[in-house]
Amino acid sequence: MMMDGAEIRAVLIAGPTASGKSALAIEIARRLGGTVVNVDSMQVYADLRVLSARPTPEEEEIVPHRLYGHVDGAINYSAMRYAEDVAGVLSELGRTGSLPILVGGTGLYFKALTDGFSAIPPVPEAVRSTFRARVDGQETGLLHAELARLDPVMAERLRPTDRMRIMRALEVHLATGRSIASFQGERHPGPLDALPMLKLFIHPEREEVRSRIDRRFEQMIAQGALDEVAALRERRLDPLLPVMRAHGVPGLIAHLDGEIGLDEAIARGQADTRAYAKRQVTWFRHQMAGWQAVAPEGAREVALRALDAGL
Repeated sequence: MMMDGAEIRAVLIAGPTASGKSALAIEIARRLGGTVVNVDSMQVYADLRVLSARPTPEEEEIVPHRLYGHVDGAINYSAMRYAEDVAGVLSELGRTGSLPILVGGTGLYFKALTDGFSAIPPVPEAVRSTFRARVDGQETGLLHAELARLDPVMAERLRPTDRMRIMRALEVHLATGRSIASFQGERHPGPLDALPMLKLFIHPEREEVRSRIDRRFEQMIAQGALDEVAALRERRLDPLLPVMRAHGVPGLIAHLDGEIGLDEAIARGQADTRAYAKRQVTWFRHQMAGWQAVAPEGAREVALRALDAGL
């Protein structure tokens, strides 16, 4: 498989949630002896097989899958750690000759793979837990004021209501004594840097995606998503952890706490996921140059023709 005179070393398939990406990745991997590699920030978590729409056990038996469900929900997994994990997988696949098919909808992960990532050091868990215990229940405006005192550059950049990013900036400053902004100009190359790649963005019609999302969320409830969230709720994890903010989790926990009915929890999950799909399309349109946009119904033919012809 050749691309501009160089052998294609990876296939990247991106797109909004519920656009049919995973099925395409499996088909390509099956035909070409490839391995499907996850590029979804929620599908990494072991706690959320159903609610994150991870491949089923039956699908995982068709072709090898990597980096699905390999992270515990208590871990604040980052794009940097993800890129490091992918680098290890790519090294392994390079030795076995299996073509990596990287599929998902997390634009930041794709950017980390292709463009590199900021050299922000990990925040020690002791620092994070101590800090979060101290500010638990504190108003976000007060946290922003603390950030303005310690790191005025980031305080200026962040909205005073953006609690998650304010907390992140404070944690980095407490752990390193430096502004998070000072690390953002220092970048590590991504594991796919300079490799010849086929990059496809599955771009379905908006109304079709919305309809698929609504149907799929109802199917996930029928398949045990509520039980999955109940088990996650029992862990009493930090609500700021990524796994606790996954689409559908807050609403389903509110239902389990008796605050809202199941129908409302489902509606919230569907609405959050639809809004996320819209953001995904916007992200790739503006952030990911060099990707070929294809409709779902033509994606398989476009991908296989390109690979078979070697471009």
